Amino acid sequence: MNALRSFWNSPLGPKTTHFWGPTLNWSLPLAAAMDTKKPPETVSVNMTAVMCVYSALFMRFAWVVNPRNVHLMVCHVSNETVQLYQLSRWIRAQRGTQQKKDDKDE
Repeated sequence: MNALRSFWNSPLGPKTTHFWGPTLNWSLPLAAAMDTKKPPETVSVNMTAVMCVYSALFMRFAWVVNPRNVHLMVCHVSNETVQLYQLSRWIRAQRGTQQKKDDKDE
């Protein structure tokens, strides 16, 4: 019971935005992970690039904020990983399309 009480009253506990921000932010990497089942041509390269920059900035913020928010850091590391994967899928699809176009022109 003491562990639960100390978590409840901690500076990173559920009474703070340091807890709820990362908790709700998990929807971003989860949505991106679900999108990996979709065709790579449907990836919005602009939005994916923006999400990569956003997560990189907030990884730094989570590290330097006091108290250090590891929960937020892990969330944004996960989001960065999935977004970079999505970007790589889009790039590979574009290369494949270009390769087919070049082969057809020959």
